[in-house]
Amino acid sequence: MTSRERFLAACACEKLDRPPLWVMRQAGRYLPEYRALKAKSSFLEMVRTPELAMEVTLQPLRRFALDAAILFSDILVIPEALGQGYRFREEGGIAMEYRLETRAQVDALAPAAAVPERLQYVDATLKLLKRELAGKQALLGFGGSPWTLATYMVEGGSSEEFERIKQLFYTDRALFDALLEKITAALIAYFQMQIQAGADAIQIFDSWGGIIAGQDYEAASLRWIRAIIAALPREFPIILYAKGTAPQLTDQAFTGIRVLSVDWTNDLAIVRRTLPGNVAVQGNLDPVLLNTTPEIVRHEASRLLESMRGTSGHVFNLGHGIMPHAKLECMQALVDSVTAWR
Repeated sequence: MTSRERFLAACACEKLDRPPLWVMRQAGRYLPEYRALKAKSSFLEMVRTPELAMEVTLQPLRRFALDAAILFSDILVIPEALGQGYRFREEGGIAMEYRLETRAQVDALAPAAAVPERLQYVDATLKLLKRELAGKQALLGFGGSPWTLATYMVEGGSSEEFERIKQLFYTDRALFDALLEKITAALIAYFQMQIQAGADAIQIFDSWGGIIAGQDYEAASLRWIRAIIAALPREFPIILYAKGTAPQLTDQAFTGIRVLSVDWTNDLAIVRRTLPGNVAVQGNLDPVLLNTTPEIVRHEASRLLESMRGTSGHVFNLGHGIMPHAKLECMQALVDSVTAWR
């Protein structure tokens, strides 16, 4: 069984001798080879240059026996394609070129039809990766959820309080819905492009899903995710990761997704038992553990694996993205623990 076959079998909730493994943010700052490349090219240059994006995507697979590659890109390519660029602040965080504040600004955003052409470099990167992987490992595409992208677009960048997006949601639902409709249409076009380019699965990151009140999560986020899934090919593996949304896990499982990615604050074995049997789970080791010692990582990874023994439909991952100061020996201990487990 190839790594790609193992990954797709887990998404289909088939019985396996061990779960497939990949790690959110597996290509990035914890790798010395990434830092060496970053010293020569900026993040945005790497994202927009297919050969560089392919190289960064493949770096962790050359070092570790991972079962899937995930496209090196950024969720904010969608706002950029719609006409609202972004950059990284020197002090940290994201800054958008401007803040969405008016109906005229929302109406002026580019139509969804413009997205595939403006993000042609993503299409090119995926095609390069598909050829390079040659069916050995799974290839994952991704994008942000409409709600999460809207937070950056309305706040004007990274935020701690999310005051503006919440105010828009509660005081001007018509404008909020108009914006989310545009983002949703753009994401549908973007994901369709990724599928046609050869992606085996797509992960939707609802990174800020947990900042909206539980009873409003459906209207603010989940309804738009449902619309995306309904527009994509039936049975295509869609993974949903929504940080901090434990009360909504069951609702998320009934959106039509194939895999629910769970953050580290949940007991994954309990989540597995409470969800429908045709929905796989992904996760959910605490990423901080990769900053500790290999012994601790082996112990905690084994404990998680044993808690899932006898179940099907498990993709091993972290409960959030790997941290910049993760230790290579800890990542190796994780890979060894999962790939050797039976």
